[in-house]
Amino acid sequence: MHNSFQRRHSRWYEIIVFSYTFQFILGWLFVVALPSLYHWWWLGFPSRIQDSQINAFIANTVAFTFSYWTLRKFKRFPGTRTLSFILPTLTISWFMMFTVFLFLREKAYARQVLLYSFTLAFVWAFIATLLGQRYRKPKLAIVPFGRACELVDSPQAITEILTRPDLEGRRYDGVVADLYTEDLPDEWERFLAACTLARIPVFHTQQLIESLTGRVKIEHLSENIFGTLLPSSFYSCWKRFFETIIILFSLPCWLPIVLIAGIAIKLESKGPIFFIQERVGQRNKDFKVIKLRTMCTNSEKKGAQFAQTNDPRITCIGKFLRKTRIDELPQFFNVLKGEMSLIGPRPEQRAFANQFDEQIPFYTYRHTVKPGITGWAQVNQGYVANADDTQVKIEYDFYYIKNFSLWLDILIVVKTIRTIVTGFGAR
Repeated sequence: MHNSFQRRHSRWYEIIVFSYTFQFILGWLFVVALPSLYHWWWLGFPSRIQDSQINAFIANTVAFTFSYWTLRKFKRFPGTRTLSFILPTLTISWFMMFTVFLFLREKAYARQVLLYSFTLAFVWAFIATLLGQRYRKPKLAIVPFGRACELVDSPQAITEILTRPDLEGRRYDGVVADLYTEDLPDEWERFLAACTLARIPVFHTQQLIESLTGRVKIEHLSENIFGTLLPSSFYSCWKRFFETIIILFSLPCWLPIVLIAGIAIKLESKGPIFFIQERVGQRNKDFKVIKLRTMCTNSEKKGAQFAQTNDPRITCIGKFLRKTRIDELPQFFNVLKGEMSLIGPRPEQRAFANQFDEQIPFYTYRHTVKPGITGWAQVNQGYVANADDTQVKIEYDFYYIKNFSLWLDILIVVKTIRTIVTGFGAR
């Protein structure tokens, strides 16, 4: 039976068109080679290629390769195939090239060629995204037992429930089954084995829900082996070193901003410039977080409260500082002290942490990594306004810890830049 099964996009011409190598070569010709040839033609096809052309050609190749490779690495994370995410990635790639030229004091490069390539890269990404949303949206066959039916009507995928253990000539990207259910009949188990032999991926429900939503369901957490969920100690040390270097080198950029913001806070209202509060850090240890004050003095005299939309306690200057994330800059000192990281789950107040620990299973698990200034939950969900949203935030935090890596951190940085520009999540 399995000989009749065929995976979606498995024909030879589909394999070529959807291969990363083909797409990279086609993109490079359009984004890098075309602007260089146009500029060469505009100069009248000189016999000697100028240094400015060579430098621009190399810079565009590096920027395109970096952005393409980065976007490819990010594809395993949800929410990375939209234009609102791709544009910041391209901007960072080409901005790095301009920064390198500035740092090396290299003036011999064709700026217009860089601009042409950046523009064409956006056009290429726009077309590729539209085509990807139409032709590359996962098409999944669902085995109708256990929790697999939770994926029905998922906006991230095209799903079809199977009525019998046969694909009936239709092609899918994969088959979804609850591999832990005890209700799966033998004929369906043989069907899953046949799919595997036909090179059609078989996904466990939990695995696919996580990859599509970017969240680890709390009720599914016990299905993981906790030893495999421990963050890499090597990457933690590496991350700590580079975060320290980044903060120290960027000190001349962010410290004046903090000073100016502090003056504005003092001019607007009486009270301290900084807001210092005890939060829960790594290994459930308390530390004092430092932020610029954005609320009226004694705003929490009635106890710990969630920040609400249009919260009357927030000052006029505070609204701007929160929207631009400038109020978070003093936390760089917490990072230098080793109490926080640039990226990680947001630190909670002790009162909230104790409350959530009683209400949410495995809540303490989020303290296995250092809290961060920005994080996976913050860039996907925004600020939490009530206790009901907290469980969703915890699911995002668990996903971050489970997938703790350099690429996920870079993705969060890019999404944070988008958040600052659009104001999403600011409260």
